[in-house]
Amino acid sequence: MTIHLLVPAPFDAISGGYIYDRRMVEGLRALGEAVEVVELPGQHPAPDEAATEGARAALHALPADARIVIDGLGLPSFLPLAQELSARRAVALIHHPTALEHGADEATRTVLKAKERALFAACARLVCTSPLTARRLPDDFGTDAGRIGVVEPGTEEAPRAAGSGGPGCAILSVGTLVPRKGHDVLLRALERLTDLEWSLTIAGDDSRDATHAQGLRALAEELGIARRVTFAGEVDGPALEALYQRADLFALATRWEGYGMAAAEAMARGLPLAITAGGAIAEVVAPGSAIVSPVDDVMSLSKGMRRPIFDAGLRAEMAEASWRGGQALPRWTDRASAFRAELDKALAA
Repeated sequence: MTIHLLVPAPFDAISGGYIYDRRMVEGLRALGEAVEVVELPGQHPAPDEAATEGARAALHALPADARIVIDGLGLPSFLPLAQELSARRAVALIHHPTALEHGADEATRTVLKAKERALFAACARLVCTSPLTARRLPDDFGTDAGRIGVVEPGTEEAPRAAGSGGPGCAILSVGTLVPRKGHDVLLRALERLTDLEWSLTIAGDDSRDATHAQGLRALAEELGIARRVTFAGEVDGPALEALYQRADLFALATRWEGYGMAAAEAMARGLPLAITAGGAIAEVVAPGSAIVSPVDDVMSLSKGMRRPIFDAGLRAEMAEASWRGGQALPRWTDRASAFRAELDKALAA
């Protein structure tokens, strides 16, 4: 039976969720599974008419024996089809519930939560990308814990970061320019540290929320740190690897992460980290590798970053802890087998 992954277009988008999806497709195919990707049109996760009609057309076009996996970003568009999803034993892939997305207004989040509660109940199995997300679903969405599995993202073996070589501290932040990633908090934290020598590169798609992205650039100007900040835009492949290799410190002031793939990638390269405890990311980082501040706490993050920025010796100690922790993270090579096992459980239930 062919596995069909239904995911909002475009499938080649650069984000942790889409990278995970692509790696699962590649891995499953390497295991001999037939996998087809179906790109869903329209607006997601708050679906417009094009998204709802696209979901209906996509589902009805699938063969009767299809093994259906729906990326959680597109799942709300299937609400009118909940009974069909149940009958066809569909599996939902949950990076993090869309109702928890920061930046959406309260009314939108309330509607999304009601939709996800119904759809989570309709799916035969939910595959989460972190234990934290899996733990939250029963309490927040009334989901049966027995139908929830976890397949965390993997990492590739990577060379240890060489660093910038100075002077100063080169800070790298990787994440789409949307409110949830907290780049505004990071900028405000660094504005308090202008007595130190540092530079910041933010690598992330600036088209997802163009208004917010422009606001971040304006904020850097307003804070008087624009000359120290580079907005690199969407970066992938060798260009992103080069940014990791030249960095001295990885920073992400996220408000919520279903897992924290960018932090895991930083650890795989032995980078010290400065993060906020938004979602599962604090569970990913190794002891001694990171300074961890509360979400939205500019003062705490700024105070926490001060010493790693000016103390190269401390950064070296943190980097060693990060490198050791990064080598113990799951690898992509075994993730597809774990994902296939979750799909098998959906059939067996």
